[in-house]
Amino acid sequence: MERTTCCVVGGGPAGMVLGLLLARAGVEVTVLEKHGDFLRDFRGDTVHPSTLALLDELGLAEPFARLPQRRVTAVQLPLGPDRSLVTVGNIGALRAPYNYIAMVPQRDLLNLLADEARLEPSFSLRMSTEATSFLVERGRVTGVRYRTSDGRTGELRATLTVACDGRGSPARALPELRLRTFTCPMDAWWFRLPRHESDPRGLVGGIGDRFLTVVIDRGEYWQCAALIPKGSDGRRRAAGLDRFIADFTAAVPWLADRPHALRSWDEVKLLDVRLDRLRRWHRPGLLCIGDAAHAMSPVFGIGINLAVEDAVAAARYLVGPLREGAVGLRDVRAVQRRRWPTAALTQALQRIAHARVVEPVLAGRPPFGDPRRARRITDLLTTSPWLSRVPAYFFAYGAVREHPPAASVR
Repeated sequence: MERTTCCVVGGGPAGMVLGLLLARAGVEVTVLEKHGDFLRDFRGDTVHPSTLALLDELGLAEPFARLPQRRVTAVQLPLGPDRSLVTVGNIGALRAPYNYIAMVPQRDLLNLLADEARLEPSFSLRMSTEATSFLVERGRVTGVRYRTSDGRTGELRATLTVACDGRGSPARALPELRLRTFTCPMDAWWFRLPRHESDPRGLVGGIGDRFLTVVIDRGEYWQCAALIPKGSDGRRRAAGLDRFIADFTAAVPWLADRPHALRSWDEVKLLDVRLDRLRRWHRPGLLCIGDAAHAMSPVFGIGINLAVEDAVAAARYLVGPLREGAVGLRDVRAVQRRRWPTAALTQALQRIAHARVVEPVLAGRPPFGDPRRARRITDLLTTSPWLSRVPAYFFAYGAVREHPPAASVR
């Protein structure tokens, strides 16, 4: 019978960070990742200052700096007169050295974390291995059943199982965890367009005909997201690619010479946007973190940041009990008590943004419900640049900063 101390389900940023921190602290940990590699299209590739600072604490700042990356120091939205760009988050004004968001292919970050974790004798990473259900004995989760890509099945028993496998996690179907969902007004289209050196830098937004667009500077190309009304994907695709290209270029006219690079709808991927969270993130023997506990809207682009911070907090609270081989309900409950307020606050802000900006624009109305109100907000941001530091800090660090357990620091 296979056994480990901590079974981490999901090899995304939260799972790999947690696996590394626990292994460095001497805890036997096994990470299960259902895919054969870390390569995915249109995964979140933002590494925020809080994660940059964590990598520094772990002695990984130098190898991370060698990864190909683009630095974003400002968030710009078309809130000015005639939809001119206004900086709403000046991350570059924050305290150095981590006053930027690094745009790094997620596979590179995950490979870096995996390579470092493999140096620890107590760490194991199983690729192409999907957790399909939980083992339960006398009301306690005691591990998982798994299936590999070649069809082999098995069981892995663990003192604690941590679900880091996103919003599709089997843990979310457990009725006692009680999933709470919120109305979400949009879905997202993801695609890529070429980038020129004369283009704006950083993260830039645009407003089109019943959609919002955000383009992210990836150096050689723009990673583009168009927010469309919820459930409108089929109808909009039926209107034709040329219609979408025309609407898109009206929103971001400085990209008007590039949408010809989209040759078919196959290059435009749909993301079904959700906003929800579990009322309970745990049961005996099980803890959920990251998107498994709270699926975030792409608004503010901080879902990865929250997931990594969840992992850091979980490691700090659980290293001691895992070393002793006995994790009680009080231990996993402490992780939720620590992280729930941040997740709830972030989702509340996202719901406000949905109601005040996203939903009106997708319905063909001006953001904030009144152009004069939008102009007052714009004037306040442009005449009081210090105000942009508040959203900048939130983009950079979230509501609460977390630090790794001392046993994990090198």
